[in-house]
Amino acid sequence: MVPKKIFFTKGVGVHKEKLASFELALRDAGIAHCNLILVSSIFPPGVKKISKEEGVKLLRPGEIVFCVYDREATNEPNRLIAASVGVAIPADPEQHGYLSEHHAYGETEEKAGEYAEDLAASMLATTLGIEFNSDTAWDEKEQIFKMSGKIVRTSNLTQSAIGNKDGLWTTVFAAAVFVEDNENNASIA
Repeated sequence: MVPKKIFFTKGVGVHKEKLASFELALRDAGIAHCNLILVSSIFPPGVKKISKEEGVKLLRPGEIVFCVYDREATNEPNRLIAASVGVAIPADPEQHGYLSEHHAYGETEEKAGEYAEDLAASMLATTLGIEFNSDTAWDEKEQIFKMSGKIVRTSNLTQSAIGNKDGLWTTVFAAAVFVEDNENNASIA
């Protein structure tokens, strides 16, 4: 199975129970009604990016859904947390890209997002033979990658939150969700 569509989503949940806070983050992301399977980080060639709204409409309750996701949780009041998914797409439409996941304590949404984006782009760059110094700052590497003409686009989707002031569990979640082609779903049903 090679997915034909992908969408990105994120959410936050707060509850006295850690698991319930995760469930609420999945509800906020719009995918709590599905069974999620974490997969590794390949962005398939030719996959079409669709909106979260369009993607959620294609999912059925109880469906097994493949995604690249990350989450972070805390019950420490005022603790900053973040979860992010980065993406790097090659210029060659026949070449696969990369997705990456990252979670952190104490990182801003911007910093966590840049880290995830850098990670995805670095994985793609090594596959494409682009030479770079891994210790270089992301903004410098980004210029090298894009100037090579081999990487066309990078981005990230990041969710951050500050731990609940009363010590309730706070969970952040970010995901790239793969969706099967509608025609394939109809022939299986």
